[in-house]
Amino acid sequence: MPGLIRGVARTAVVAGTATAVSNRVSRRQQGRWAQQSNQEPAPAQQQPAGDSSDKLDQLKQLGELKSQGVLTEAEFEDQKRKILDS
Repeated sequence: MPGLIRGVARTAVVAGTATAVSNRVSRRQQGRWAQQSNQEPAPAQQQPAGDSSDKLDQLKQLGELKSQGVLTEAEFEDQKRKILDS
């Protein structure tokens, strides 16, 4: 039974993280489309002020989940890469 609960918890965490990453990508894409429709050039290599702190918070949360044993090393690395690439 503990193995089943752990598996369900891991699935929920991974699905939640994937949903959060997907939502963030959608919001960023909508922002880009809005910029293009306004004919404004996109700023070069500029990130919103909250973007780096959001990534840091997500990475901290992933680290906690890994240390609790909810995520495996491979799952942790995969999610970390997705966060850093966004």
